[in-house]
Amino acid sequence: MLDRSASENGREKLRVVVMVSGGGTNLQAIIDGVKDGTITNTEIVGVISNNRNAYALKRAEKNGIPGMCVSPKDYETRAVFNEKLLEAVDGFAPDLVVLAGYLVVIPPEMIERYRNRMINIHPSLIPSFCGKGYYGLKVHEAALARGVKVVGATVHFVDEGTDTGPIILQKAVNVEQGDTPEVLQRRVMEQAEWKILPRAIDLIANGKVRVEDNRTVILP
Repeated sequence: MLDRSASENGREKLRVVVMVSGGGTNLQAIIDGVKDGTITNTEIVGVISNNRNAYALKRAEKNGIPGMCVSPKDYETRAVFNEKLLEAVDGFAPDLVVLAGYLVVIPPEMIERYRNRMINIHPSLIPSFCGKGYYGLKVHEAALARGVKVVGATVHFVDEGTDTGPIILQKAVNVEQGDTPEVLQRRVMEQAEWKILPRAIDLIANGKVRVEDNRTVILP
């Protein structure tokens, strides 16, 4: 388990690798948080994408962060890809792996290697609208189809299930009359995702998060 001192003085920063498949808006929120001091004791040491055209890699480049593409399309089998992906992650020697809109199944070996050191942001209030098939715009389409009045986002540790790991932070967002999936998606990003993901990283970097009996404890 990751257990870091709350003091900023005289110790190394939390080394974070961010994994992303698309535009990287959550990556940008992390970059901005590190720059403005919302996230303390932290450095982003690498960005990995499965999509070589992901704008997230451009964001990394603009901010002087090493970026690389590791795509399943480049390997003959998923087993070889899994091996190469884990090698790439290990190569950055991260303390924490952040899945920020990463749409590839994480290899079991990587989940085990980074147990309670890998987090994910999901655009709903887990356990609602999560699990297999619920990602991206599909989450917001399902929420509107169900007629819920409150949605939100969740940051959780990654385990062998889909969106089943210990929950770290959640934030609710109101559904408004006339919302489309795209409008709702943007509001959830702005009001929840871009706030709780940096907050979770900051808590972890300062030794404030522990996992006990598959639940998180946030320390004062």
